[in-house]
Amino acid sequence: MLLGKKRKLGRNIEDMAIGEKLTLTEKIEDKDLLLFLGLTNDANPLYIQHDYASQTLHKKPIVPAIMLTGFVTSAVSKYLPGPGSHILAQQLSFPKALPHYATVEFLFEITSIDRPKSQVEIFVKAVDDKGDEVVRGSITVCPPQRLESLESSARDNF
Repeated sequence: MLLGKKRKLGRNIEDMAIGEKLTLTEKIEDKDLLLFLGLTNDANPLYIQHDYASQTLHKKPIVPAIMLTGFVTSAVSKYLPGPGSHILAQQLSFPKALPHYATVEFLFEITSIDRPKSQVEIFVKAVDDKGDEVVRGSITVCPPQRLESLESSARDNF
């Protein structure tokens, strides 16, 4: 439960090093797609209609690129650098469409650190279960800022 409980912050920039890597695996299930599409009110037939998608070059429904981007932003928020981080910029491409029910492996690698600007550049790549690249690019992240103390209730959000 997140309400009423302070979340531990992720790593600050001084604790990070160029070359650090993180890998995550995600399995795309119907429930995830339907929840995402419902939240975004996206009814693109290419994402949900098998009869339509079967007549396209993809041959079956595909995962929205923005949903894959969501996995990237979630990894930043949860792991690298972690809670308290903020994405400042992103340049992602989606070289191959990802069909429903695929398993995707994401790789994140720190490629540069600018301590004066408090920015970290992270290379991002994702491949499907066939080894085909489905995401490639980079993100610029501001790691969590260290505060004097998080004990005060004045900073509580909920």
